[in-house]
Amino acid sequence: MDKLDIDLLTLLVTEPKAGVREYSRRLGVARGTTQSRLDKLVERGVVTNFAPELDPAELGFPLNANVHLTLRQTDLNRVTARLAEIPFVIRADSVAGADDMSCRIVAKDHTHLEDICQAILAIEGVARMRTEIVLRHRIPNRTLPLLRHVRGEV
Repeated sequence: MDKLDIDLLTLLVTEPKAGVREYSRRLGVARGTTQSRLDKLVERGVVTNFAPELDPAELGFPLNANVHLTLRQTDLNRVTARLAEIPFVIRADSVAGADDMSCRIVAKDHTHLEDICQAILAIEGVARMRTEIVLRHRIPNRTLPLLRHVRGEV
């Protein structure tokens, strides 16, 4: 990535609604150049999503929990597929360490969280679960500090 790519990504992160025409104006390049660069960043997998980040609490799910699962190793793909069927599992990652998967769960309240946990435990291949209730998000999901580092600002 060159400086133009980093500058474009910075604008995309800091002002996602501005649009390609405005990005082009601010970067001092043709709209076609900006669109081409953006398309290449998407194609390479640098830009993975244009969807807005939504607040689950404002959608009626104020309770967040991190759920750590120990699985039978041969069941990873099957468990992942079943977790994807549960709408309250908003992220799931396979991990190296004491656990095999780490999931982010949202729930309406503690009773709902318990119901979700019971549904997860019922999935064939889940051997054990450990749940941590999130009290407050301290650092949001972010990439701007990485862009600043790549740019040499940090």
